[in-house]
Amino acid sequence: MTINNPETGSRLAFGTLICALAPFSLGYFLSYLLRGANAIIEQDLVADIGLSPAELGLVTAAYLGAFAVFQLPLGILLDKYGPRRVQTALLSVAAVGTLLFSMSQSAGALTAGRAMIGLGFAGGLMASFKAVVIWIPEERRALANALVMSSGAMGLLLATQPLEIVTQIYGWRSVFVALAAVILLVALLIFTVVPERKSSAPAQSFFDQFRGVGAIFSDRRYWAITPLLATTAGSHVAIQTLWAGPWLRDVGGLGRSVVAEHLLIMAMAFFVGILLTGVVADWFVRRGVKLLNVMIFFTLLYLSSQVGIVLGINNEFMLPLWFVFGMLGQVAVLAYPWLATQFGAAQSGRAHTAANLAIFGAAFSLQYVIGAIIELFPAAASGGYAPHSYQVAFGVTLLLQLLALAWYFLHLRLLNIASAP
Repeated sequence: MTINNPETGSRLAFGTLICALAPFSLGYFLSYLLRGANAIIEQDLVADIGLSPAELGLVTAAYLGAFAVFQLPLGILLDKYGPRRVQTALLSVAAVGTLLFSMSQSAGALTAGRAMIGLGFAGGLMASFKAVVIWIPEERRALANALVMSSGAMGLLLATQPLEIVTQIYGWRSVFVALAAVILLVALLIFTVVPERKSSAPAQSFFDQFRGVGAIFSDRRYWAITPLLATTAGSHVAIQTLWAGPWLRDVGGLGRSVVAEHLLIMAMAFFVGILLTGVVADWFVRRGVKLLNVMIFFTLLYLSSQVGIVLGINNEFMLPLWFVFGMLGQVAVLAYPWLATQFGAAQSGRAHTAANLAIFGAAFSLQYVIGAIIELFPAAASGGYAPHSYQVAFGVTLLLQLLALAWYFLHLRLLNIASAP
């Protein structure tokens, strides 16, 4: 099997594509596994170290904060040095952070370790997307990105019931030591297996690279679409990787093992949703439908699921609502090929990471703020958090997304003028 190289027009063997893309997918798989792990081990962290809801939110969100802060330098590094070398170095940092997290005895140490993990995985998806831009033709990138994203969904799957079972047997600290070793092995795999491909574009100085970042942030198209991407994808990350578990326990009334089962189903939904939206978008784009229109359709379904969750619709609809939430929470990924086309392949790393900065900045803020809102309410008699506190916290998150959607529609004419499909 072969495919046309988007820059040279030559044809690439399927084996070359596997070597060029699959190792990055493994890195993204681990990124989501570590991102979602705290939804399972949160009770262990509270029991072992005595974390409050706000501290739990801050410890978990430290991953997202460091992840977000590094996005802009990440884009410059990816465009200048390529995904292979950058991702190898970052995964090595993630391995050290995971080991530190496993040995932590305080909220401060946990936060530091979690931040190092987030920094190390800052390139998990963006390095993969940069490799897609290098190797995959423009019209197939939405599908290729979806395939990469599906590996993250597999990581989220593992961060549910399977992680719960292993944690119960070996303890969360031993599990994190093992994960540190696996992350280091994947870093070595990327460095030794991924082929290096030099860009035909002239090399740019760091000054020119930073000037390119400024051009992205001064572009009206970026500001027209980014608030919607940030609030929708950010809310999904903030909730599914931490607060969905406590919600299922305190509002849904489920035991720990059943919560893990529901999180597994939500992760399966994420996997199905990423592939489904990618395939559907690929089908429509090849028939002339604008990619952003496909994204908005799925976004409306995603927001509808949150309305049901916030309103506390009957328990028999609880799992279907969370299934839709998990399935469509990352439809913002459909905007990334659009961004790459708008700003060009040479700036694609910076365009992607500029959007990722907003998404994970929002995820960090929302994950912490949800915990802070929950802490405002008296604890439930059962020892969990007050069910009404989730309704308020998730309601605030939903309101922000609806405001961002209104902002998007106010700028619809500008986005429709854009040349990308």
